[in-house]
Amino acid sequence: MSVGVGKALRLLAEDADDLAVISAALQDAVTRIGDIQWEPGARRLTITFNRFRWEADEAQGMRVRGALQLGGVLAVKARNLRREAKDAVLELLALTFEAGDPPGGIVTFTFADGGDLAATVECVDAALADLSAPWATARTPGHDA
Repeated sequence: MSVGVGKALRLLAEDADDLAVISAALQDAVTRIGDIQWEPGARRLTITFNRFRWEADEAQGMRVRGALQLGGVLAVKARNLRREAKDAVLELLALTFEAGDPPGGIVTFTFADGGDLAATVECVDAALADLSAPWATARTPGHDA
């Protein structure tokens, strides 16, 4: 897929395969713990990220502000993430879905350095949307082979 500089990404996920596409778009996205918003009454989890634009022709050094929202969230658990450290930066490695009682399960956000966030959901109901214009960044994420 080729996406120009001015094209905002908007993705919806209703199953594990769709969620894998969103995971690829969010690989190496960075967020702060303070940018994770869990609203139990609304059964909604929203996380804003600065995501690397892997899908763009101009991906070399471009980031954009985006948000992922999960609906139908019944519970959220964190491991190795300190809620009080609001400015702590997290780098997302992957987003996965483990099926439970159909159509529900657990959506897991796996972060670098061993932290993760697990959201128990009624079903996969996720939306990713870019919120800003892209900007140049000096560092392209790299991974050890």
